[in-house]
Amino acid sequence: MARRAIAMLAVAVAAAGATAAAPPLPQLVHKDGRHALMVDGAPFVMLGAQAHNSSNYPAALKKVWPAIRDMHANTLEIPVAWEQIEPVEGKFDFSYVDTLVAEARKNKVRLVLLWFATWKNTNPQYSPEWVKFDNQRFPRMLDKDGKVNYCMSPFGEETLKADKKAFVALMTHIKKIDEAHRTVIMMQVQNEVGTYGLVRDYGPKAQAAFAQEVPQAVLERQKAPVKLAAKGSWSEVYGDYAEQYFHTYAIASYIGEIAKAGRAVYNLPMYVNNALRDPLEPMAPWKGNFASGGPTWDVIDIYKVAAPAIDLAAPDIYMPQSAKFTGTLDRFQRPDNALMVPELGNAATYARYTYQVLGRGALGFAPFGIDYADYSNFPLGSKLTDKAMVEPFGSIFAVFRPMERQWAKWAFEGRTYGVAESDERTEQTIAMKNWTATVSFRQWRFGEKEWNPEIKDEPANTEKPSGGVAIAQIGDNEFIVVGQQVRLRLGGAGSNDGKPTMLARVEEGSFDPSGKWIMERNWNGDQVDYGINLPAKPVVLKIRIGTY
Repeated sequence: MARRAIAMLAVAVAAAGATAAAPPLPQLVHKDGRHALMVDGAPFVMLGAQAHNSSNYPAALKKVWPAIRDMHANTLEIPVAWEQIEPVEGKFDFSYVDTLVAEARKNKVRLVLLWFATWKNTNPQYSPEWVKFDNQRFPRMLDKDGKVNYCMSPFGEETLKADKKAFVALMTHIKKIDEAHRTVIMMQVQNEVGTYGLVRDYGPKAQAAFAQEVPQAVLERQKAPVKLAAKGSWSEVYGDYAEQYFHTYAIASYIGEIAKAGRAVYNLPMYVNNALRDPLEPMAPWKGNFASGGPTWDVIDIYKVAAPAIDLAAPDIYMPQSAKFTGTLDRFQRPDNALMVPELGNAATYARYTYQVLGRGALGFAPFGIDYADYSNFPLGSKLTDKAMVEPFGSIFAVFRPMERQWAKWAFEGRTYGVAESDERTEQTIAMKNWTATVSFRQWRFGEKEWNPEIKDEPANTEKPSGGVAIAQIGDNEFIVVGQQVRLRLGGAGSNDGKPTMLARVEEGSFDPSGKWIMERNWNGDQVDYGINLPAKPVVLKIRIGTY
């Protein structure tokens, strides 16, 4: 008995040691309205890339990894489809997941897995055939006339049960193969949910639920755009907005059940992504112009209530116009909703927004379609499918990558700022602690434009908006500046307002893998007399400024 007890104790100690050796679980943390994704126990910023939808197979990955390397990405977002892991009901095949995780580790890249199941872009096309063609067991939505809609009903009890079972199996497997490594750092549950062309389900179960009183938790968070009844049915409380809000609650509740079950097995951060409604459009009831039921900016509060296991709602941005891009960021970045852009167009015009998004302290930024499959998603993205498509983003990621951990820490501390060149090319001002940064565009590096009105040509590579800058205030009078194609001027504000100022030092350089600053040269004289002019190739500067 003594030998057996000793042996059992040895096993227990070994198991405890193995658990202690595993890095902490990734988690989302909050402080003073700011957010950080903690990976290996420290803030992490996702310099991400999302592969094409159909690149989620072992043989296809050979066209993914070269693009990820050229992108200088630290995170790959890639689908795991229900149809590929459970092609036959109850029989799971995780060979793709095993290959993906092993190759991600080999390429030193983290993973965000996208669960394509009941809904992918509102459609059930990634569900298994035994689901998508059985309307009796897995019902689709019905319209007012009882006609079958393309979209799966959020009131399908068997659909939810089967989807949840598959997702739990996936999370169980990820835990089994990755708990000691934490290669997978986040999960997206479903993809761009909602319904196009139909505001909600009119099936019998949906109709019965629609007639019920609005849950108290929803009443407390989601205020009616037009004040009606304080409580009652969806129509009585929300009027013309009732059907969209009801459909949102139904879909969010469905997703919340899946996320809750998955996190009970392996507690990774989870989010939902959104195909947007126009962020600048005045508030109005649903008119068929966006996917009803999705986590659009106007119903984030319903998702918070119905799906508390979901950490955040994130925008997929395919609006290259600067006003709409910024409007979207404003709508989704909230004290209770971390900013993350998990998907955006891969056309070169979107590259400038890297600075704006990372400067605003986002968890991550991931252009879509980053692999070398011979497939272009133009006009939503680039016409290109080769290294030239990746380069505008990769050149920016390359300068952020060595300081990714420092940047994430500064962002969580509220020290970072960022702007992108607007379509109008107007000057922008950044307010910081006791300093302001004035950012202008299309400037020659020497002198002021008004000095030489006879010069009509513009600096090279500025035909289209491409400038941007991100700034981290790392001390009272010290800054890290990352950017391209901008002129930057620093001036006093707050306690420095009205005082004469002077640049103390402007060092160009980079960070080494250990986080140490390595100076290449000090800018002075002509290089700073007319503002700090960042070239077309992204550059990193360390700036000190003082008053006298």
